[in-house]
Amino acid sequence: MKKIFFFGDSICAGQHVSVHDGWVSKISRSLEGRAIVMCSAVSGRTTRQALECMAYEVTSFSPDIMIIQFGMNDCNYWETDMGLPRVSVESFRGNIKEIVDRAFAYGVKAVFLNANHTTGLTAEKMKHTDITYQDSNALYGSVISDVAIECQCAGLRVFFNDMNEEFGGYVPELLLPDKLHLSKKGHEVYYSCIYPRIEGVLSDF
Repeated sequence: MKKIFFFGDSICAGQHVSVHDGWVSKISRSLEGRAIVMCSAVSGRTTRQALECMAYEVTSFSPDIMIIQFGMNDCNYWETDMGLPRVSVESFRGNIKEIVDRAFAYGVKAVFLNANHTTGLTAEKMKHTDITYQDSNALYGSVISDVAIECQCAGLRVFFNDMNEEFGGYVPELLLPDKLHLSKKGHEVYYSCIYPRIEGVLSDF
């Protein structure tokens, strides 16, 4: 039986909604009997932190397909970082590429890279910066797109899910009151987009 591994942050983990309402859980239920699904998703996790635990978590499961969802923490500017993002754009690009490269080195046969949805955090500039959270989120999303194209050009089996496009911009009912995390309806959009694509790749094996 094939193995599918989700690797991400709170958007992947389903922060603030019941476990059974999360898009990863929905995909797992839909694949019951056809694939073994595992998820390593930690709220607040950046790509830098993810790389530190990736070797053990991925190699111990030996997945065939991997879905990667990061960026919303990397792009954030904490007040204590004095105008610097948690992970710089340059480091983020390298980290995403390294996560993909390591996945294939560990035996993964296909990778999905998710670019994050649009948030509603557009009104205020982040502390010590001249940029809003959503502007930063969009920038990091473009990096994910660039890495996906680069990997595809190199002949790697990397698929790109543009969740900003799937959402059609900022749609309040798809997010919780924090204007960032997914509501139950938002999880349904993720599921409706990603599940058929995973199923399509799974049928190729």
